[in-house]
Amino acid sequence: MKTLFLSLLSVLLLLGFCSTTFAQEDVDHSYKPLKLKLNEKGDKYIRFIMWHQLWLTSNNLTEENSNLQMSVSIRRSRFLAFSQISPKFLILTHFGLNGLSAANLSSLGSNGDAPKLFLHGAWGEVMLHKSVYVGAGLHYWRGLTRLNNASTLNFMTLDQSRPFNSWHSLGITDQFARHLGIYIKGSAGKFEYRVAFNNPMRTPLGAGIDYSGSFAADGIPQSAFTYTGVGQVNDDGKKVGNSILEGYIKYNIFDNESTKLPYYVGTYMGKKKVLAIGAGFFVHPNGMYDNVNNKHSSVAHFAVDAYLDMPVMDGEGAVNAYLSFQQFNYGENYISRWGGTGSALYGQFGYFIKSAKLMPYLAYSTSIYQGADDPISAINAGLNYYINGHNAKVSLEYHSIMKDYREGAISVGGLESIGQIRMQLHIFL
Repeated sequence: MKTLFLSLLSVLLLLGFCSTTFAQEDVDHSYKPLKLKLNEKGDKYIRFIMWHQLWLTSNNLTEENSNLQMSVSIRRSRFLAFSQISPKFLILTHFGLNGLSAANLSSLGSNGDAPKLFLHGAWGEVMLHKSVYVGAGLHYWRGLTRLNNASTLNFMTLDQSRPFNSWHSLGITDQFARHLGIYIKGSAGKFEYRVAFNNPMRTPLGAGIDYSGSFAADGIPQSAFTYTGVGQVNDDGKKVGNSILEGYIKYNIFDNESTKLPYYVGTYMGKKKVLAIGAGFFVHPNGMYDNVNNKHSSVAHFAVDAYLDMPVMDGEGAVNAYLSFQQFNYGENYISRWGGTGSALYGQFGYFIKSAKLMPYLAYSTSIYQGADDPISAINAGLNYYINGHNAKVSLEYHSIMKDYREGAISVGGLESIGQIRMQLHIFL
């Protein structure tokens, strides 16, 4: 713990030094979007966005007699481009890689099982009415909650909270949180909405296995389900489970938010005054398969959430708060890779100190599943230093997960938690 304390103290002193140094520089750090104008007016354009999120992470500090070890990885490396040459249609392409580390580097870059560039999004969209847009492709117009639609460019916390309850279908029915499907979205006054009709992936992560057995819950039977309904024919020999319907509706009490792209902002750092109340759903008929009775059943989730981000102290500070409640139903006692039949509560709070360019924050989640005796909880406590807003920032975070036996380092009768220090350099242009 002494080593850990000294490491944290060194990082905090470094952030303080950087804050003072940048404040003294007479340098223009202003940012203008990378946009190729296709006409003189500028309303026809191609917009480019590229970003890296570079991590320095410790080993599991809850291990007995653990010596502090740090590893470098690339959490995300992405490129996104979208174009609008008419208000009536838009095209977007997004590709990149995730999770490149020393453990999965390959000798030549293309051999072995190293992460590779792949398609994260590719969709086209047309406007039917000023409040109704329809699009199709590999898209990110998701249902359930705001965090299901979170932008990775401007999280208030260092990253999405793990376990990924807010990305409950990641790798199960979608390709890294993106579905192939058709969506309808728009806004009218203070209301905004998004609804999508999707096809599920045929090869789910881990073959849709049930994790309830990993929890070894006394007196709670292990689930008989797998999330493989789309790959099993019904009693008549017909294929089922090929459709997912999800949606999210939100009411903005103060400022409206942009609905051009699906990515919800994590924090505006006081540049907007937003208070939004939302509700959503995710339904997958015949998505589950009972391997004992050879029957299909449906997945049905719903959620409510609230988001606040607003300036305080005459603009010298800003508060950020978010709270969500999600109710999951996969089938009796089933625990998925990220969610599970039961409920999940998530909350976060941060305060932006404009003069210091710092934002300390705290996030907490708890998941109560039918198939587990004890709740799964997670805590993220951290500090953002904004060198140039979200375009260049450094984040330091302590991350902890308790009693989630889906994590390899946590086991029944062994370690019951993961404690980790994470530091991120995030730059996007």
